[in-house]
Formats: sequence, structure tokens, C-alpha cells
Amino acid sequence: MKIAIYGREFNNSVLPFVQDVFDALQDFGIETLVYEKYYDFIKDKVRLSAKLRLFSNHIDLQHSADILISLGGDGTLLDTLALVRKSGTPVIGINFGRLGFLASVNKNEIKTAIEALVNQQFSIDKRSLLNIESKHHLFGEENFALNDITIHRRDNTAMMIIHAYMNDEFVNSYWADGLIIATPTGSTAYSLSCGGPIIFPSAQNFVITPIAPHNLNVRPVIIPDNVDLRFEVEARSAKFLVSCDSRTVTVDRSVKITINKANFDVNLIRLNNESYLTTLRKKLLWGIDTRNY
Repeated sequence: MKIAIYGREFNNSVLPFVQDVFDALQDFGIETLVYEKYYDFIKDKVRLSAKLRLFSNHIDLQHSADILISLGGDGTLLDTLALVRKSGTPVIGINFGRLGFLASVNKNEIKTAIEALVNQQFSIDKRSLLNIESKHHLFGEENFALNDITIHRRDNTAMMIIHAYMNDEFVNSYWADGLIIATPTGSTAYSLSCGGPIIFPSAQNFVITPIAPHNLNVRPVIIPDNVDLRFEVEARSAKFLVSCDSRTVTVDRSVKITINKANFDVNLIRLNNESYLTTLRKKLLWGIDTRNY
């Protein structure tokens, strides 16, 4: 088995857990690839096998690893999309952050998790992505998002008006601070904090959630994922922000944006001792009522 490792810079409190990862990989005789920038950061901080190999981009990774492990929080796991892309390489996250909704493996269960990977004790969750297009190619080749794409006001307190169209049919003019277009995966992220619904990962839907809308009767709407969405912005400011997961660009208000389902999925690994409902209850305290305890 070949396993690739990706991570970001971290503080020293995480060092023992990073060491646990590389010790476990060596104990199980796993051929290891490490993201080059991460290797440069950790090479003098942890003990590493002399046999590991490096990779620096999605081309190096393609067909070189059976699994990619993300070391960090949910944001770190989202970074791996740029490396995995259409390759289909399964991804699993070991959580060194706070919530760890996507990076679901607890840092105290590293050896158990890697043993489960070796023994094929896991299933694959196929997660749909959003694709964003405009004539300005805002995000270049990395124009896809696992969680959400967000349109947001930039440099003043005035609300913006976002005109939304679905398959060229007018949907609504949102008078708000912004708009979130979220996948089922992203329904438990920013969209949820703005009043959006929880959508199961296997559902073939997206959700449009306004951010602080001025109209009380404007609510999130769930739409099928086989449609094309188009957005035009009207605002006092000449610029607005567009975010694609953790990547953000500044855009001229004249720019029109099209969002639809990407033509590939991301494979997230779910260990056999996990389930989506268990994660909801444990990580988000979903349905927890102290009166029952």
C-alpha cells in the first residue's frame, strides 16, 4: 500500500501526533509519499524514514498513492482537492484542529485508523463538488469547491443585490450581505450557520442560502444539482468577493458568474466504526437534549 501525506505548518503541540503518524506508517511497512512543502517544514522536527518519497503537485500524486491522508483540520483537508482533482484518490483526514467534521479521525486514534486502512476496513463516500465559471477564469484550474461557493460584499456596510437565475429562469433578487451556494457536504458548514438545512451527502441537491437577508420571507432553498445557476451583482461598491471553499478573489461587479455541478466527485474515506449520523450527533451536538441525560 502507498499512502501520501499532506499537511500545513503547525505549532509544536502537534508534533507528538505527527510523529505517531509516521511511526505507524513505518510499523505497518507502508510506502510513504510526503508533500514537499510539508516535508521541508517537518524534516527537522520529527523522525522520518529514509525511504519516503516526495510529491509537489497533482501530477506527481496521480497514480502514485492509494490513499491521501490530510494532517490538520477541515481546512487542510479542503486543500487536498487541488492535489487529488479527478484522480479519484481517496482522502481521509486526521484532525489536529477543533471541530474536525471532515477530518474525522481523532488524533488519539492514529494507529487504529491506519491499521483500519491497511486492513481495508473502510467505505468510500462519493462527494459532489461545485464548479464555478466566468469569462475571467477567477480560480484558474482550481475552479471547484467541496463545501461552498460564496458571493459576499467587500468594502462597505451596504447590502448588495444578487440576481439569481436557474437554467436562465429568474429565481430571485437577494438583498443581503451575500449568498452561499453549498453542496450537501457544505450544508453543515457556513450555510448551516446562516440558517441553511442539513443535507445528507448522498442527496443530489445543492442549497442556496442568503447571508443576513433584509427580507424576512427569504429563506434557503434546496435545488437539484443538475441545473446551471447564474448570478449578477448590483451594489454600491465596484467590487465584491467570491470564495471557493477557502480561496477568495476580488471581482468587479460587472462580472457574471455561473455555478453548476463539477464533472467529477471526491472520494472521502469513512472508517467502518463511523457513520454520518454519528458524526452529526458527536461533532454538531445534533438532536442532543440535556433533558434526556
